[in-house]
Amino acid sequence: MKSAIKIIFLAIAYLALFIIGASSGLIHPMCYAYIGAVLPLISALIYLQASTIIRSFGVAAILNGFILIMGLATGEADTFFTIGIVLLTAFAEIIRYCCKYDTLKGVRWSFIPFAYSFFAYTAHWWTDTEGSLAAAVEEMPTGYDQLMKPVIENTPMMIFVLLLTIPVSIFAMRLAERILKNKAAELR
Repeated sequence: MKSAIKIIFLAIAYLALFIIGASSGLIHPMCYAYIGAVLPLISALIYLQASTIIRSFGVAAILNGFILIMGLATGEADTFFTIGIVLLTAFAEIIRYCCKYDTLKGVRWSFIPFAYSFFAYTAHWWTDTEGSLAAAVEEMPTGYDQLMKPVIENTPMMIFVLLLTIPVSIFAMRLAERILKNKAAELR
């Protein structure tokens, strides 16, 4: 029961991280588009902690599943987000299975696809650009859609940020291991 409560709190913390990421667009559209490369610095702590509690299938499935359920409940989950989050979750769970659930190696390698989860949420800018621009006109301050266009059209920067997420996620997990060294030591 105590473990279940911890997992619920970790899932809520992960949801809060997604909300912070989504809210970053209030600063500038670039923040919303690219913050997914920075969020692993925090989500690694959540993922590592959850991995020490659940030493079988389920860490990525529970965390991303909670995000997906909340996204569906609030109308924030489109088709691409749903497919993306399911695929990233499946990759993370498969990697963790192949590397063994109770190993640090499994946690490290499975975190890489998991770290891309926020990009599944922001992908609608590129998969439904017209709809995203129309939503910006309705929901955001005047001119926000004009700020979005150059961000969406800057494909080289998006590719760079997606590639940058790999070393950031590796660094983030190593940092999480140092911060949570007692928890990390529980894994072999």
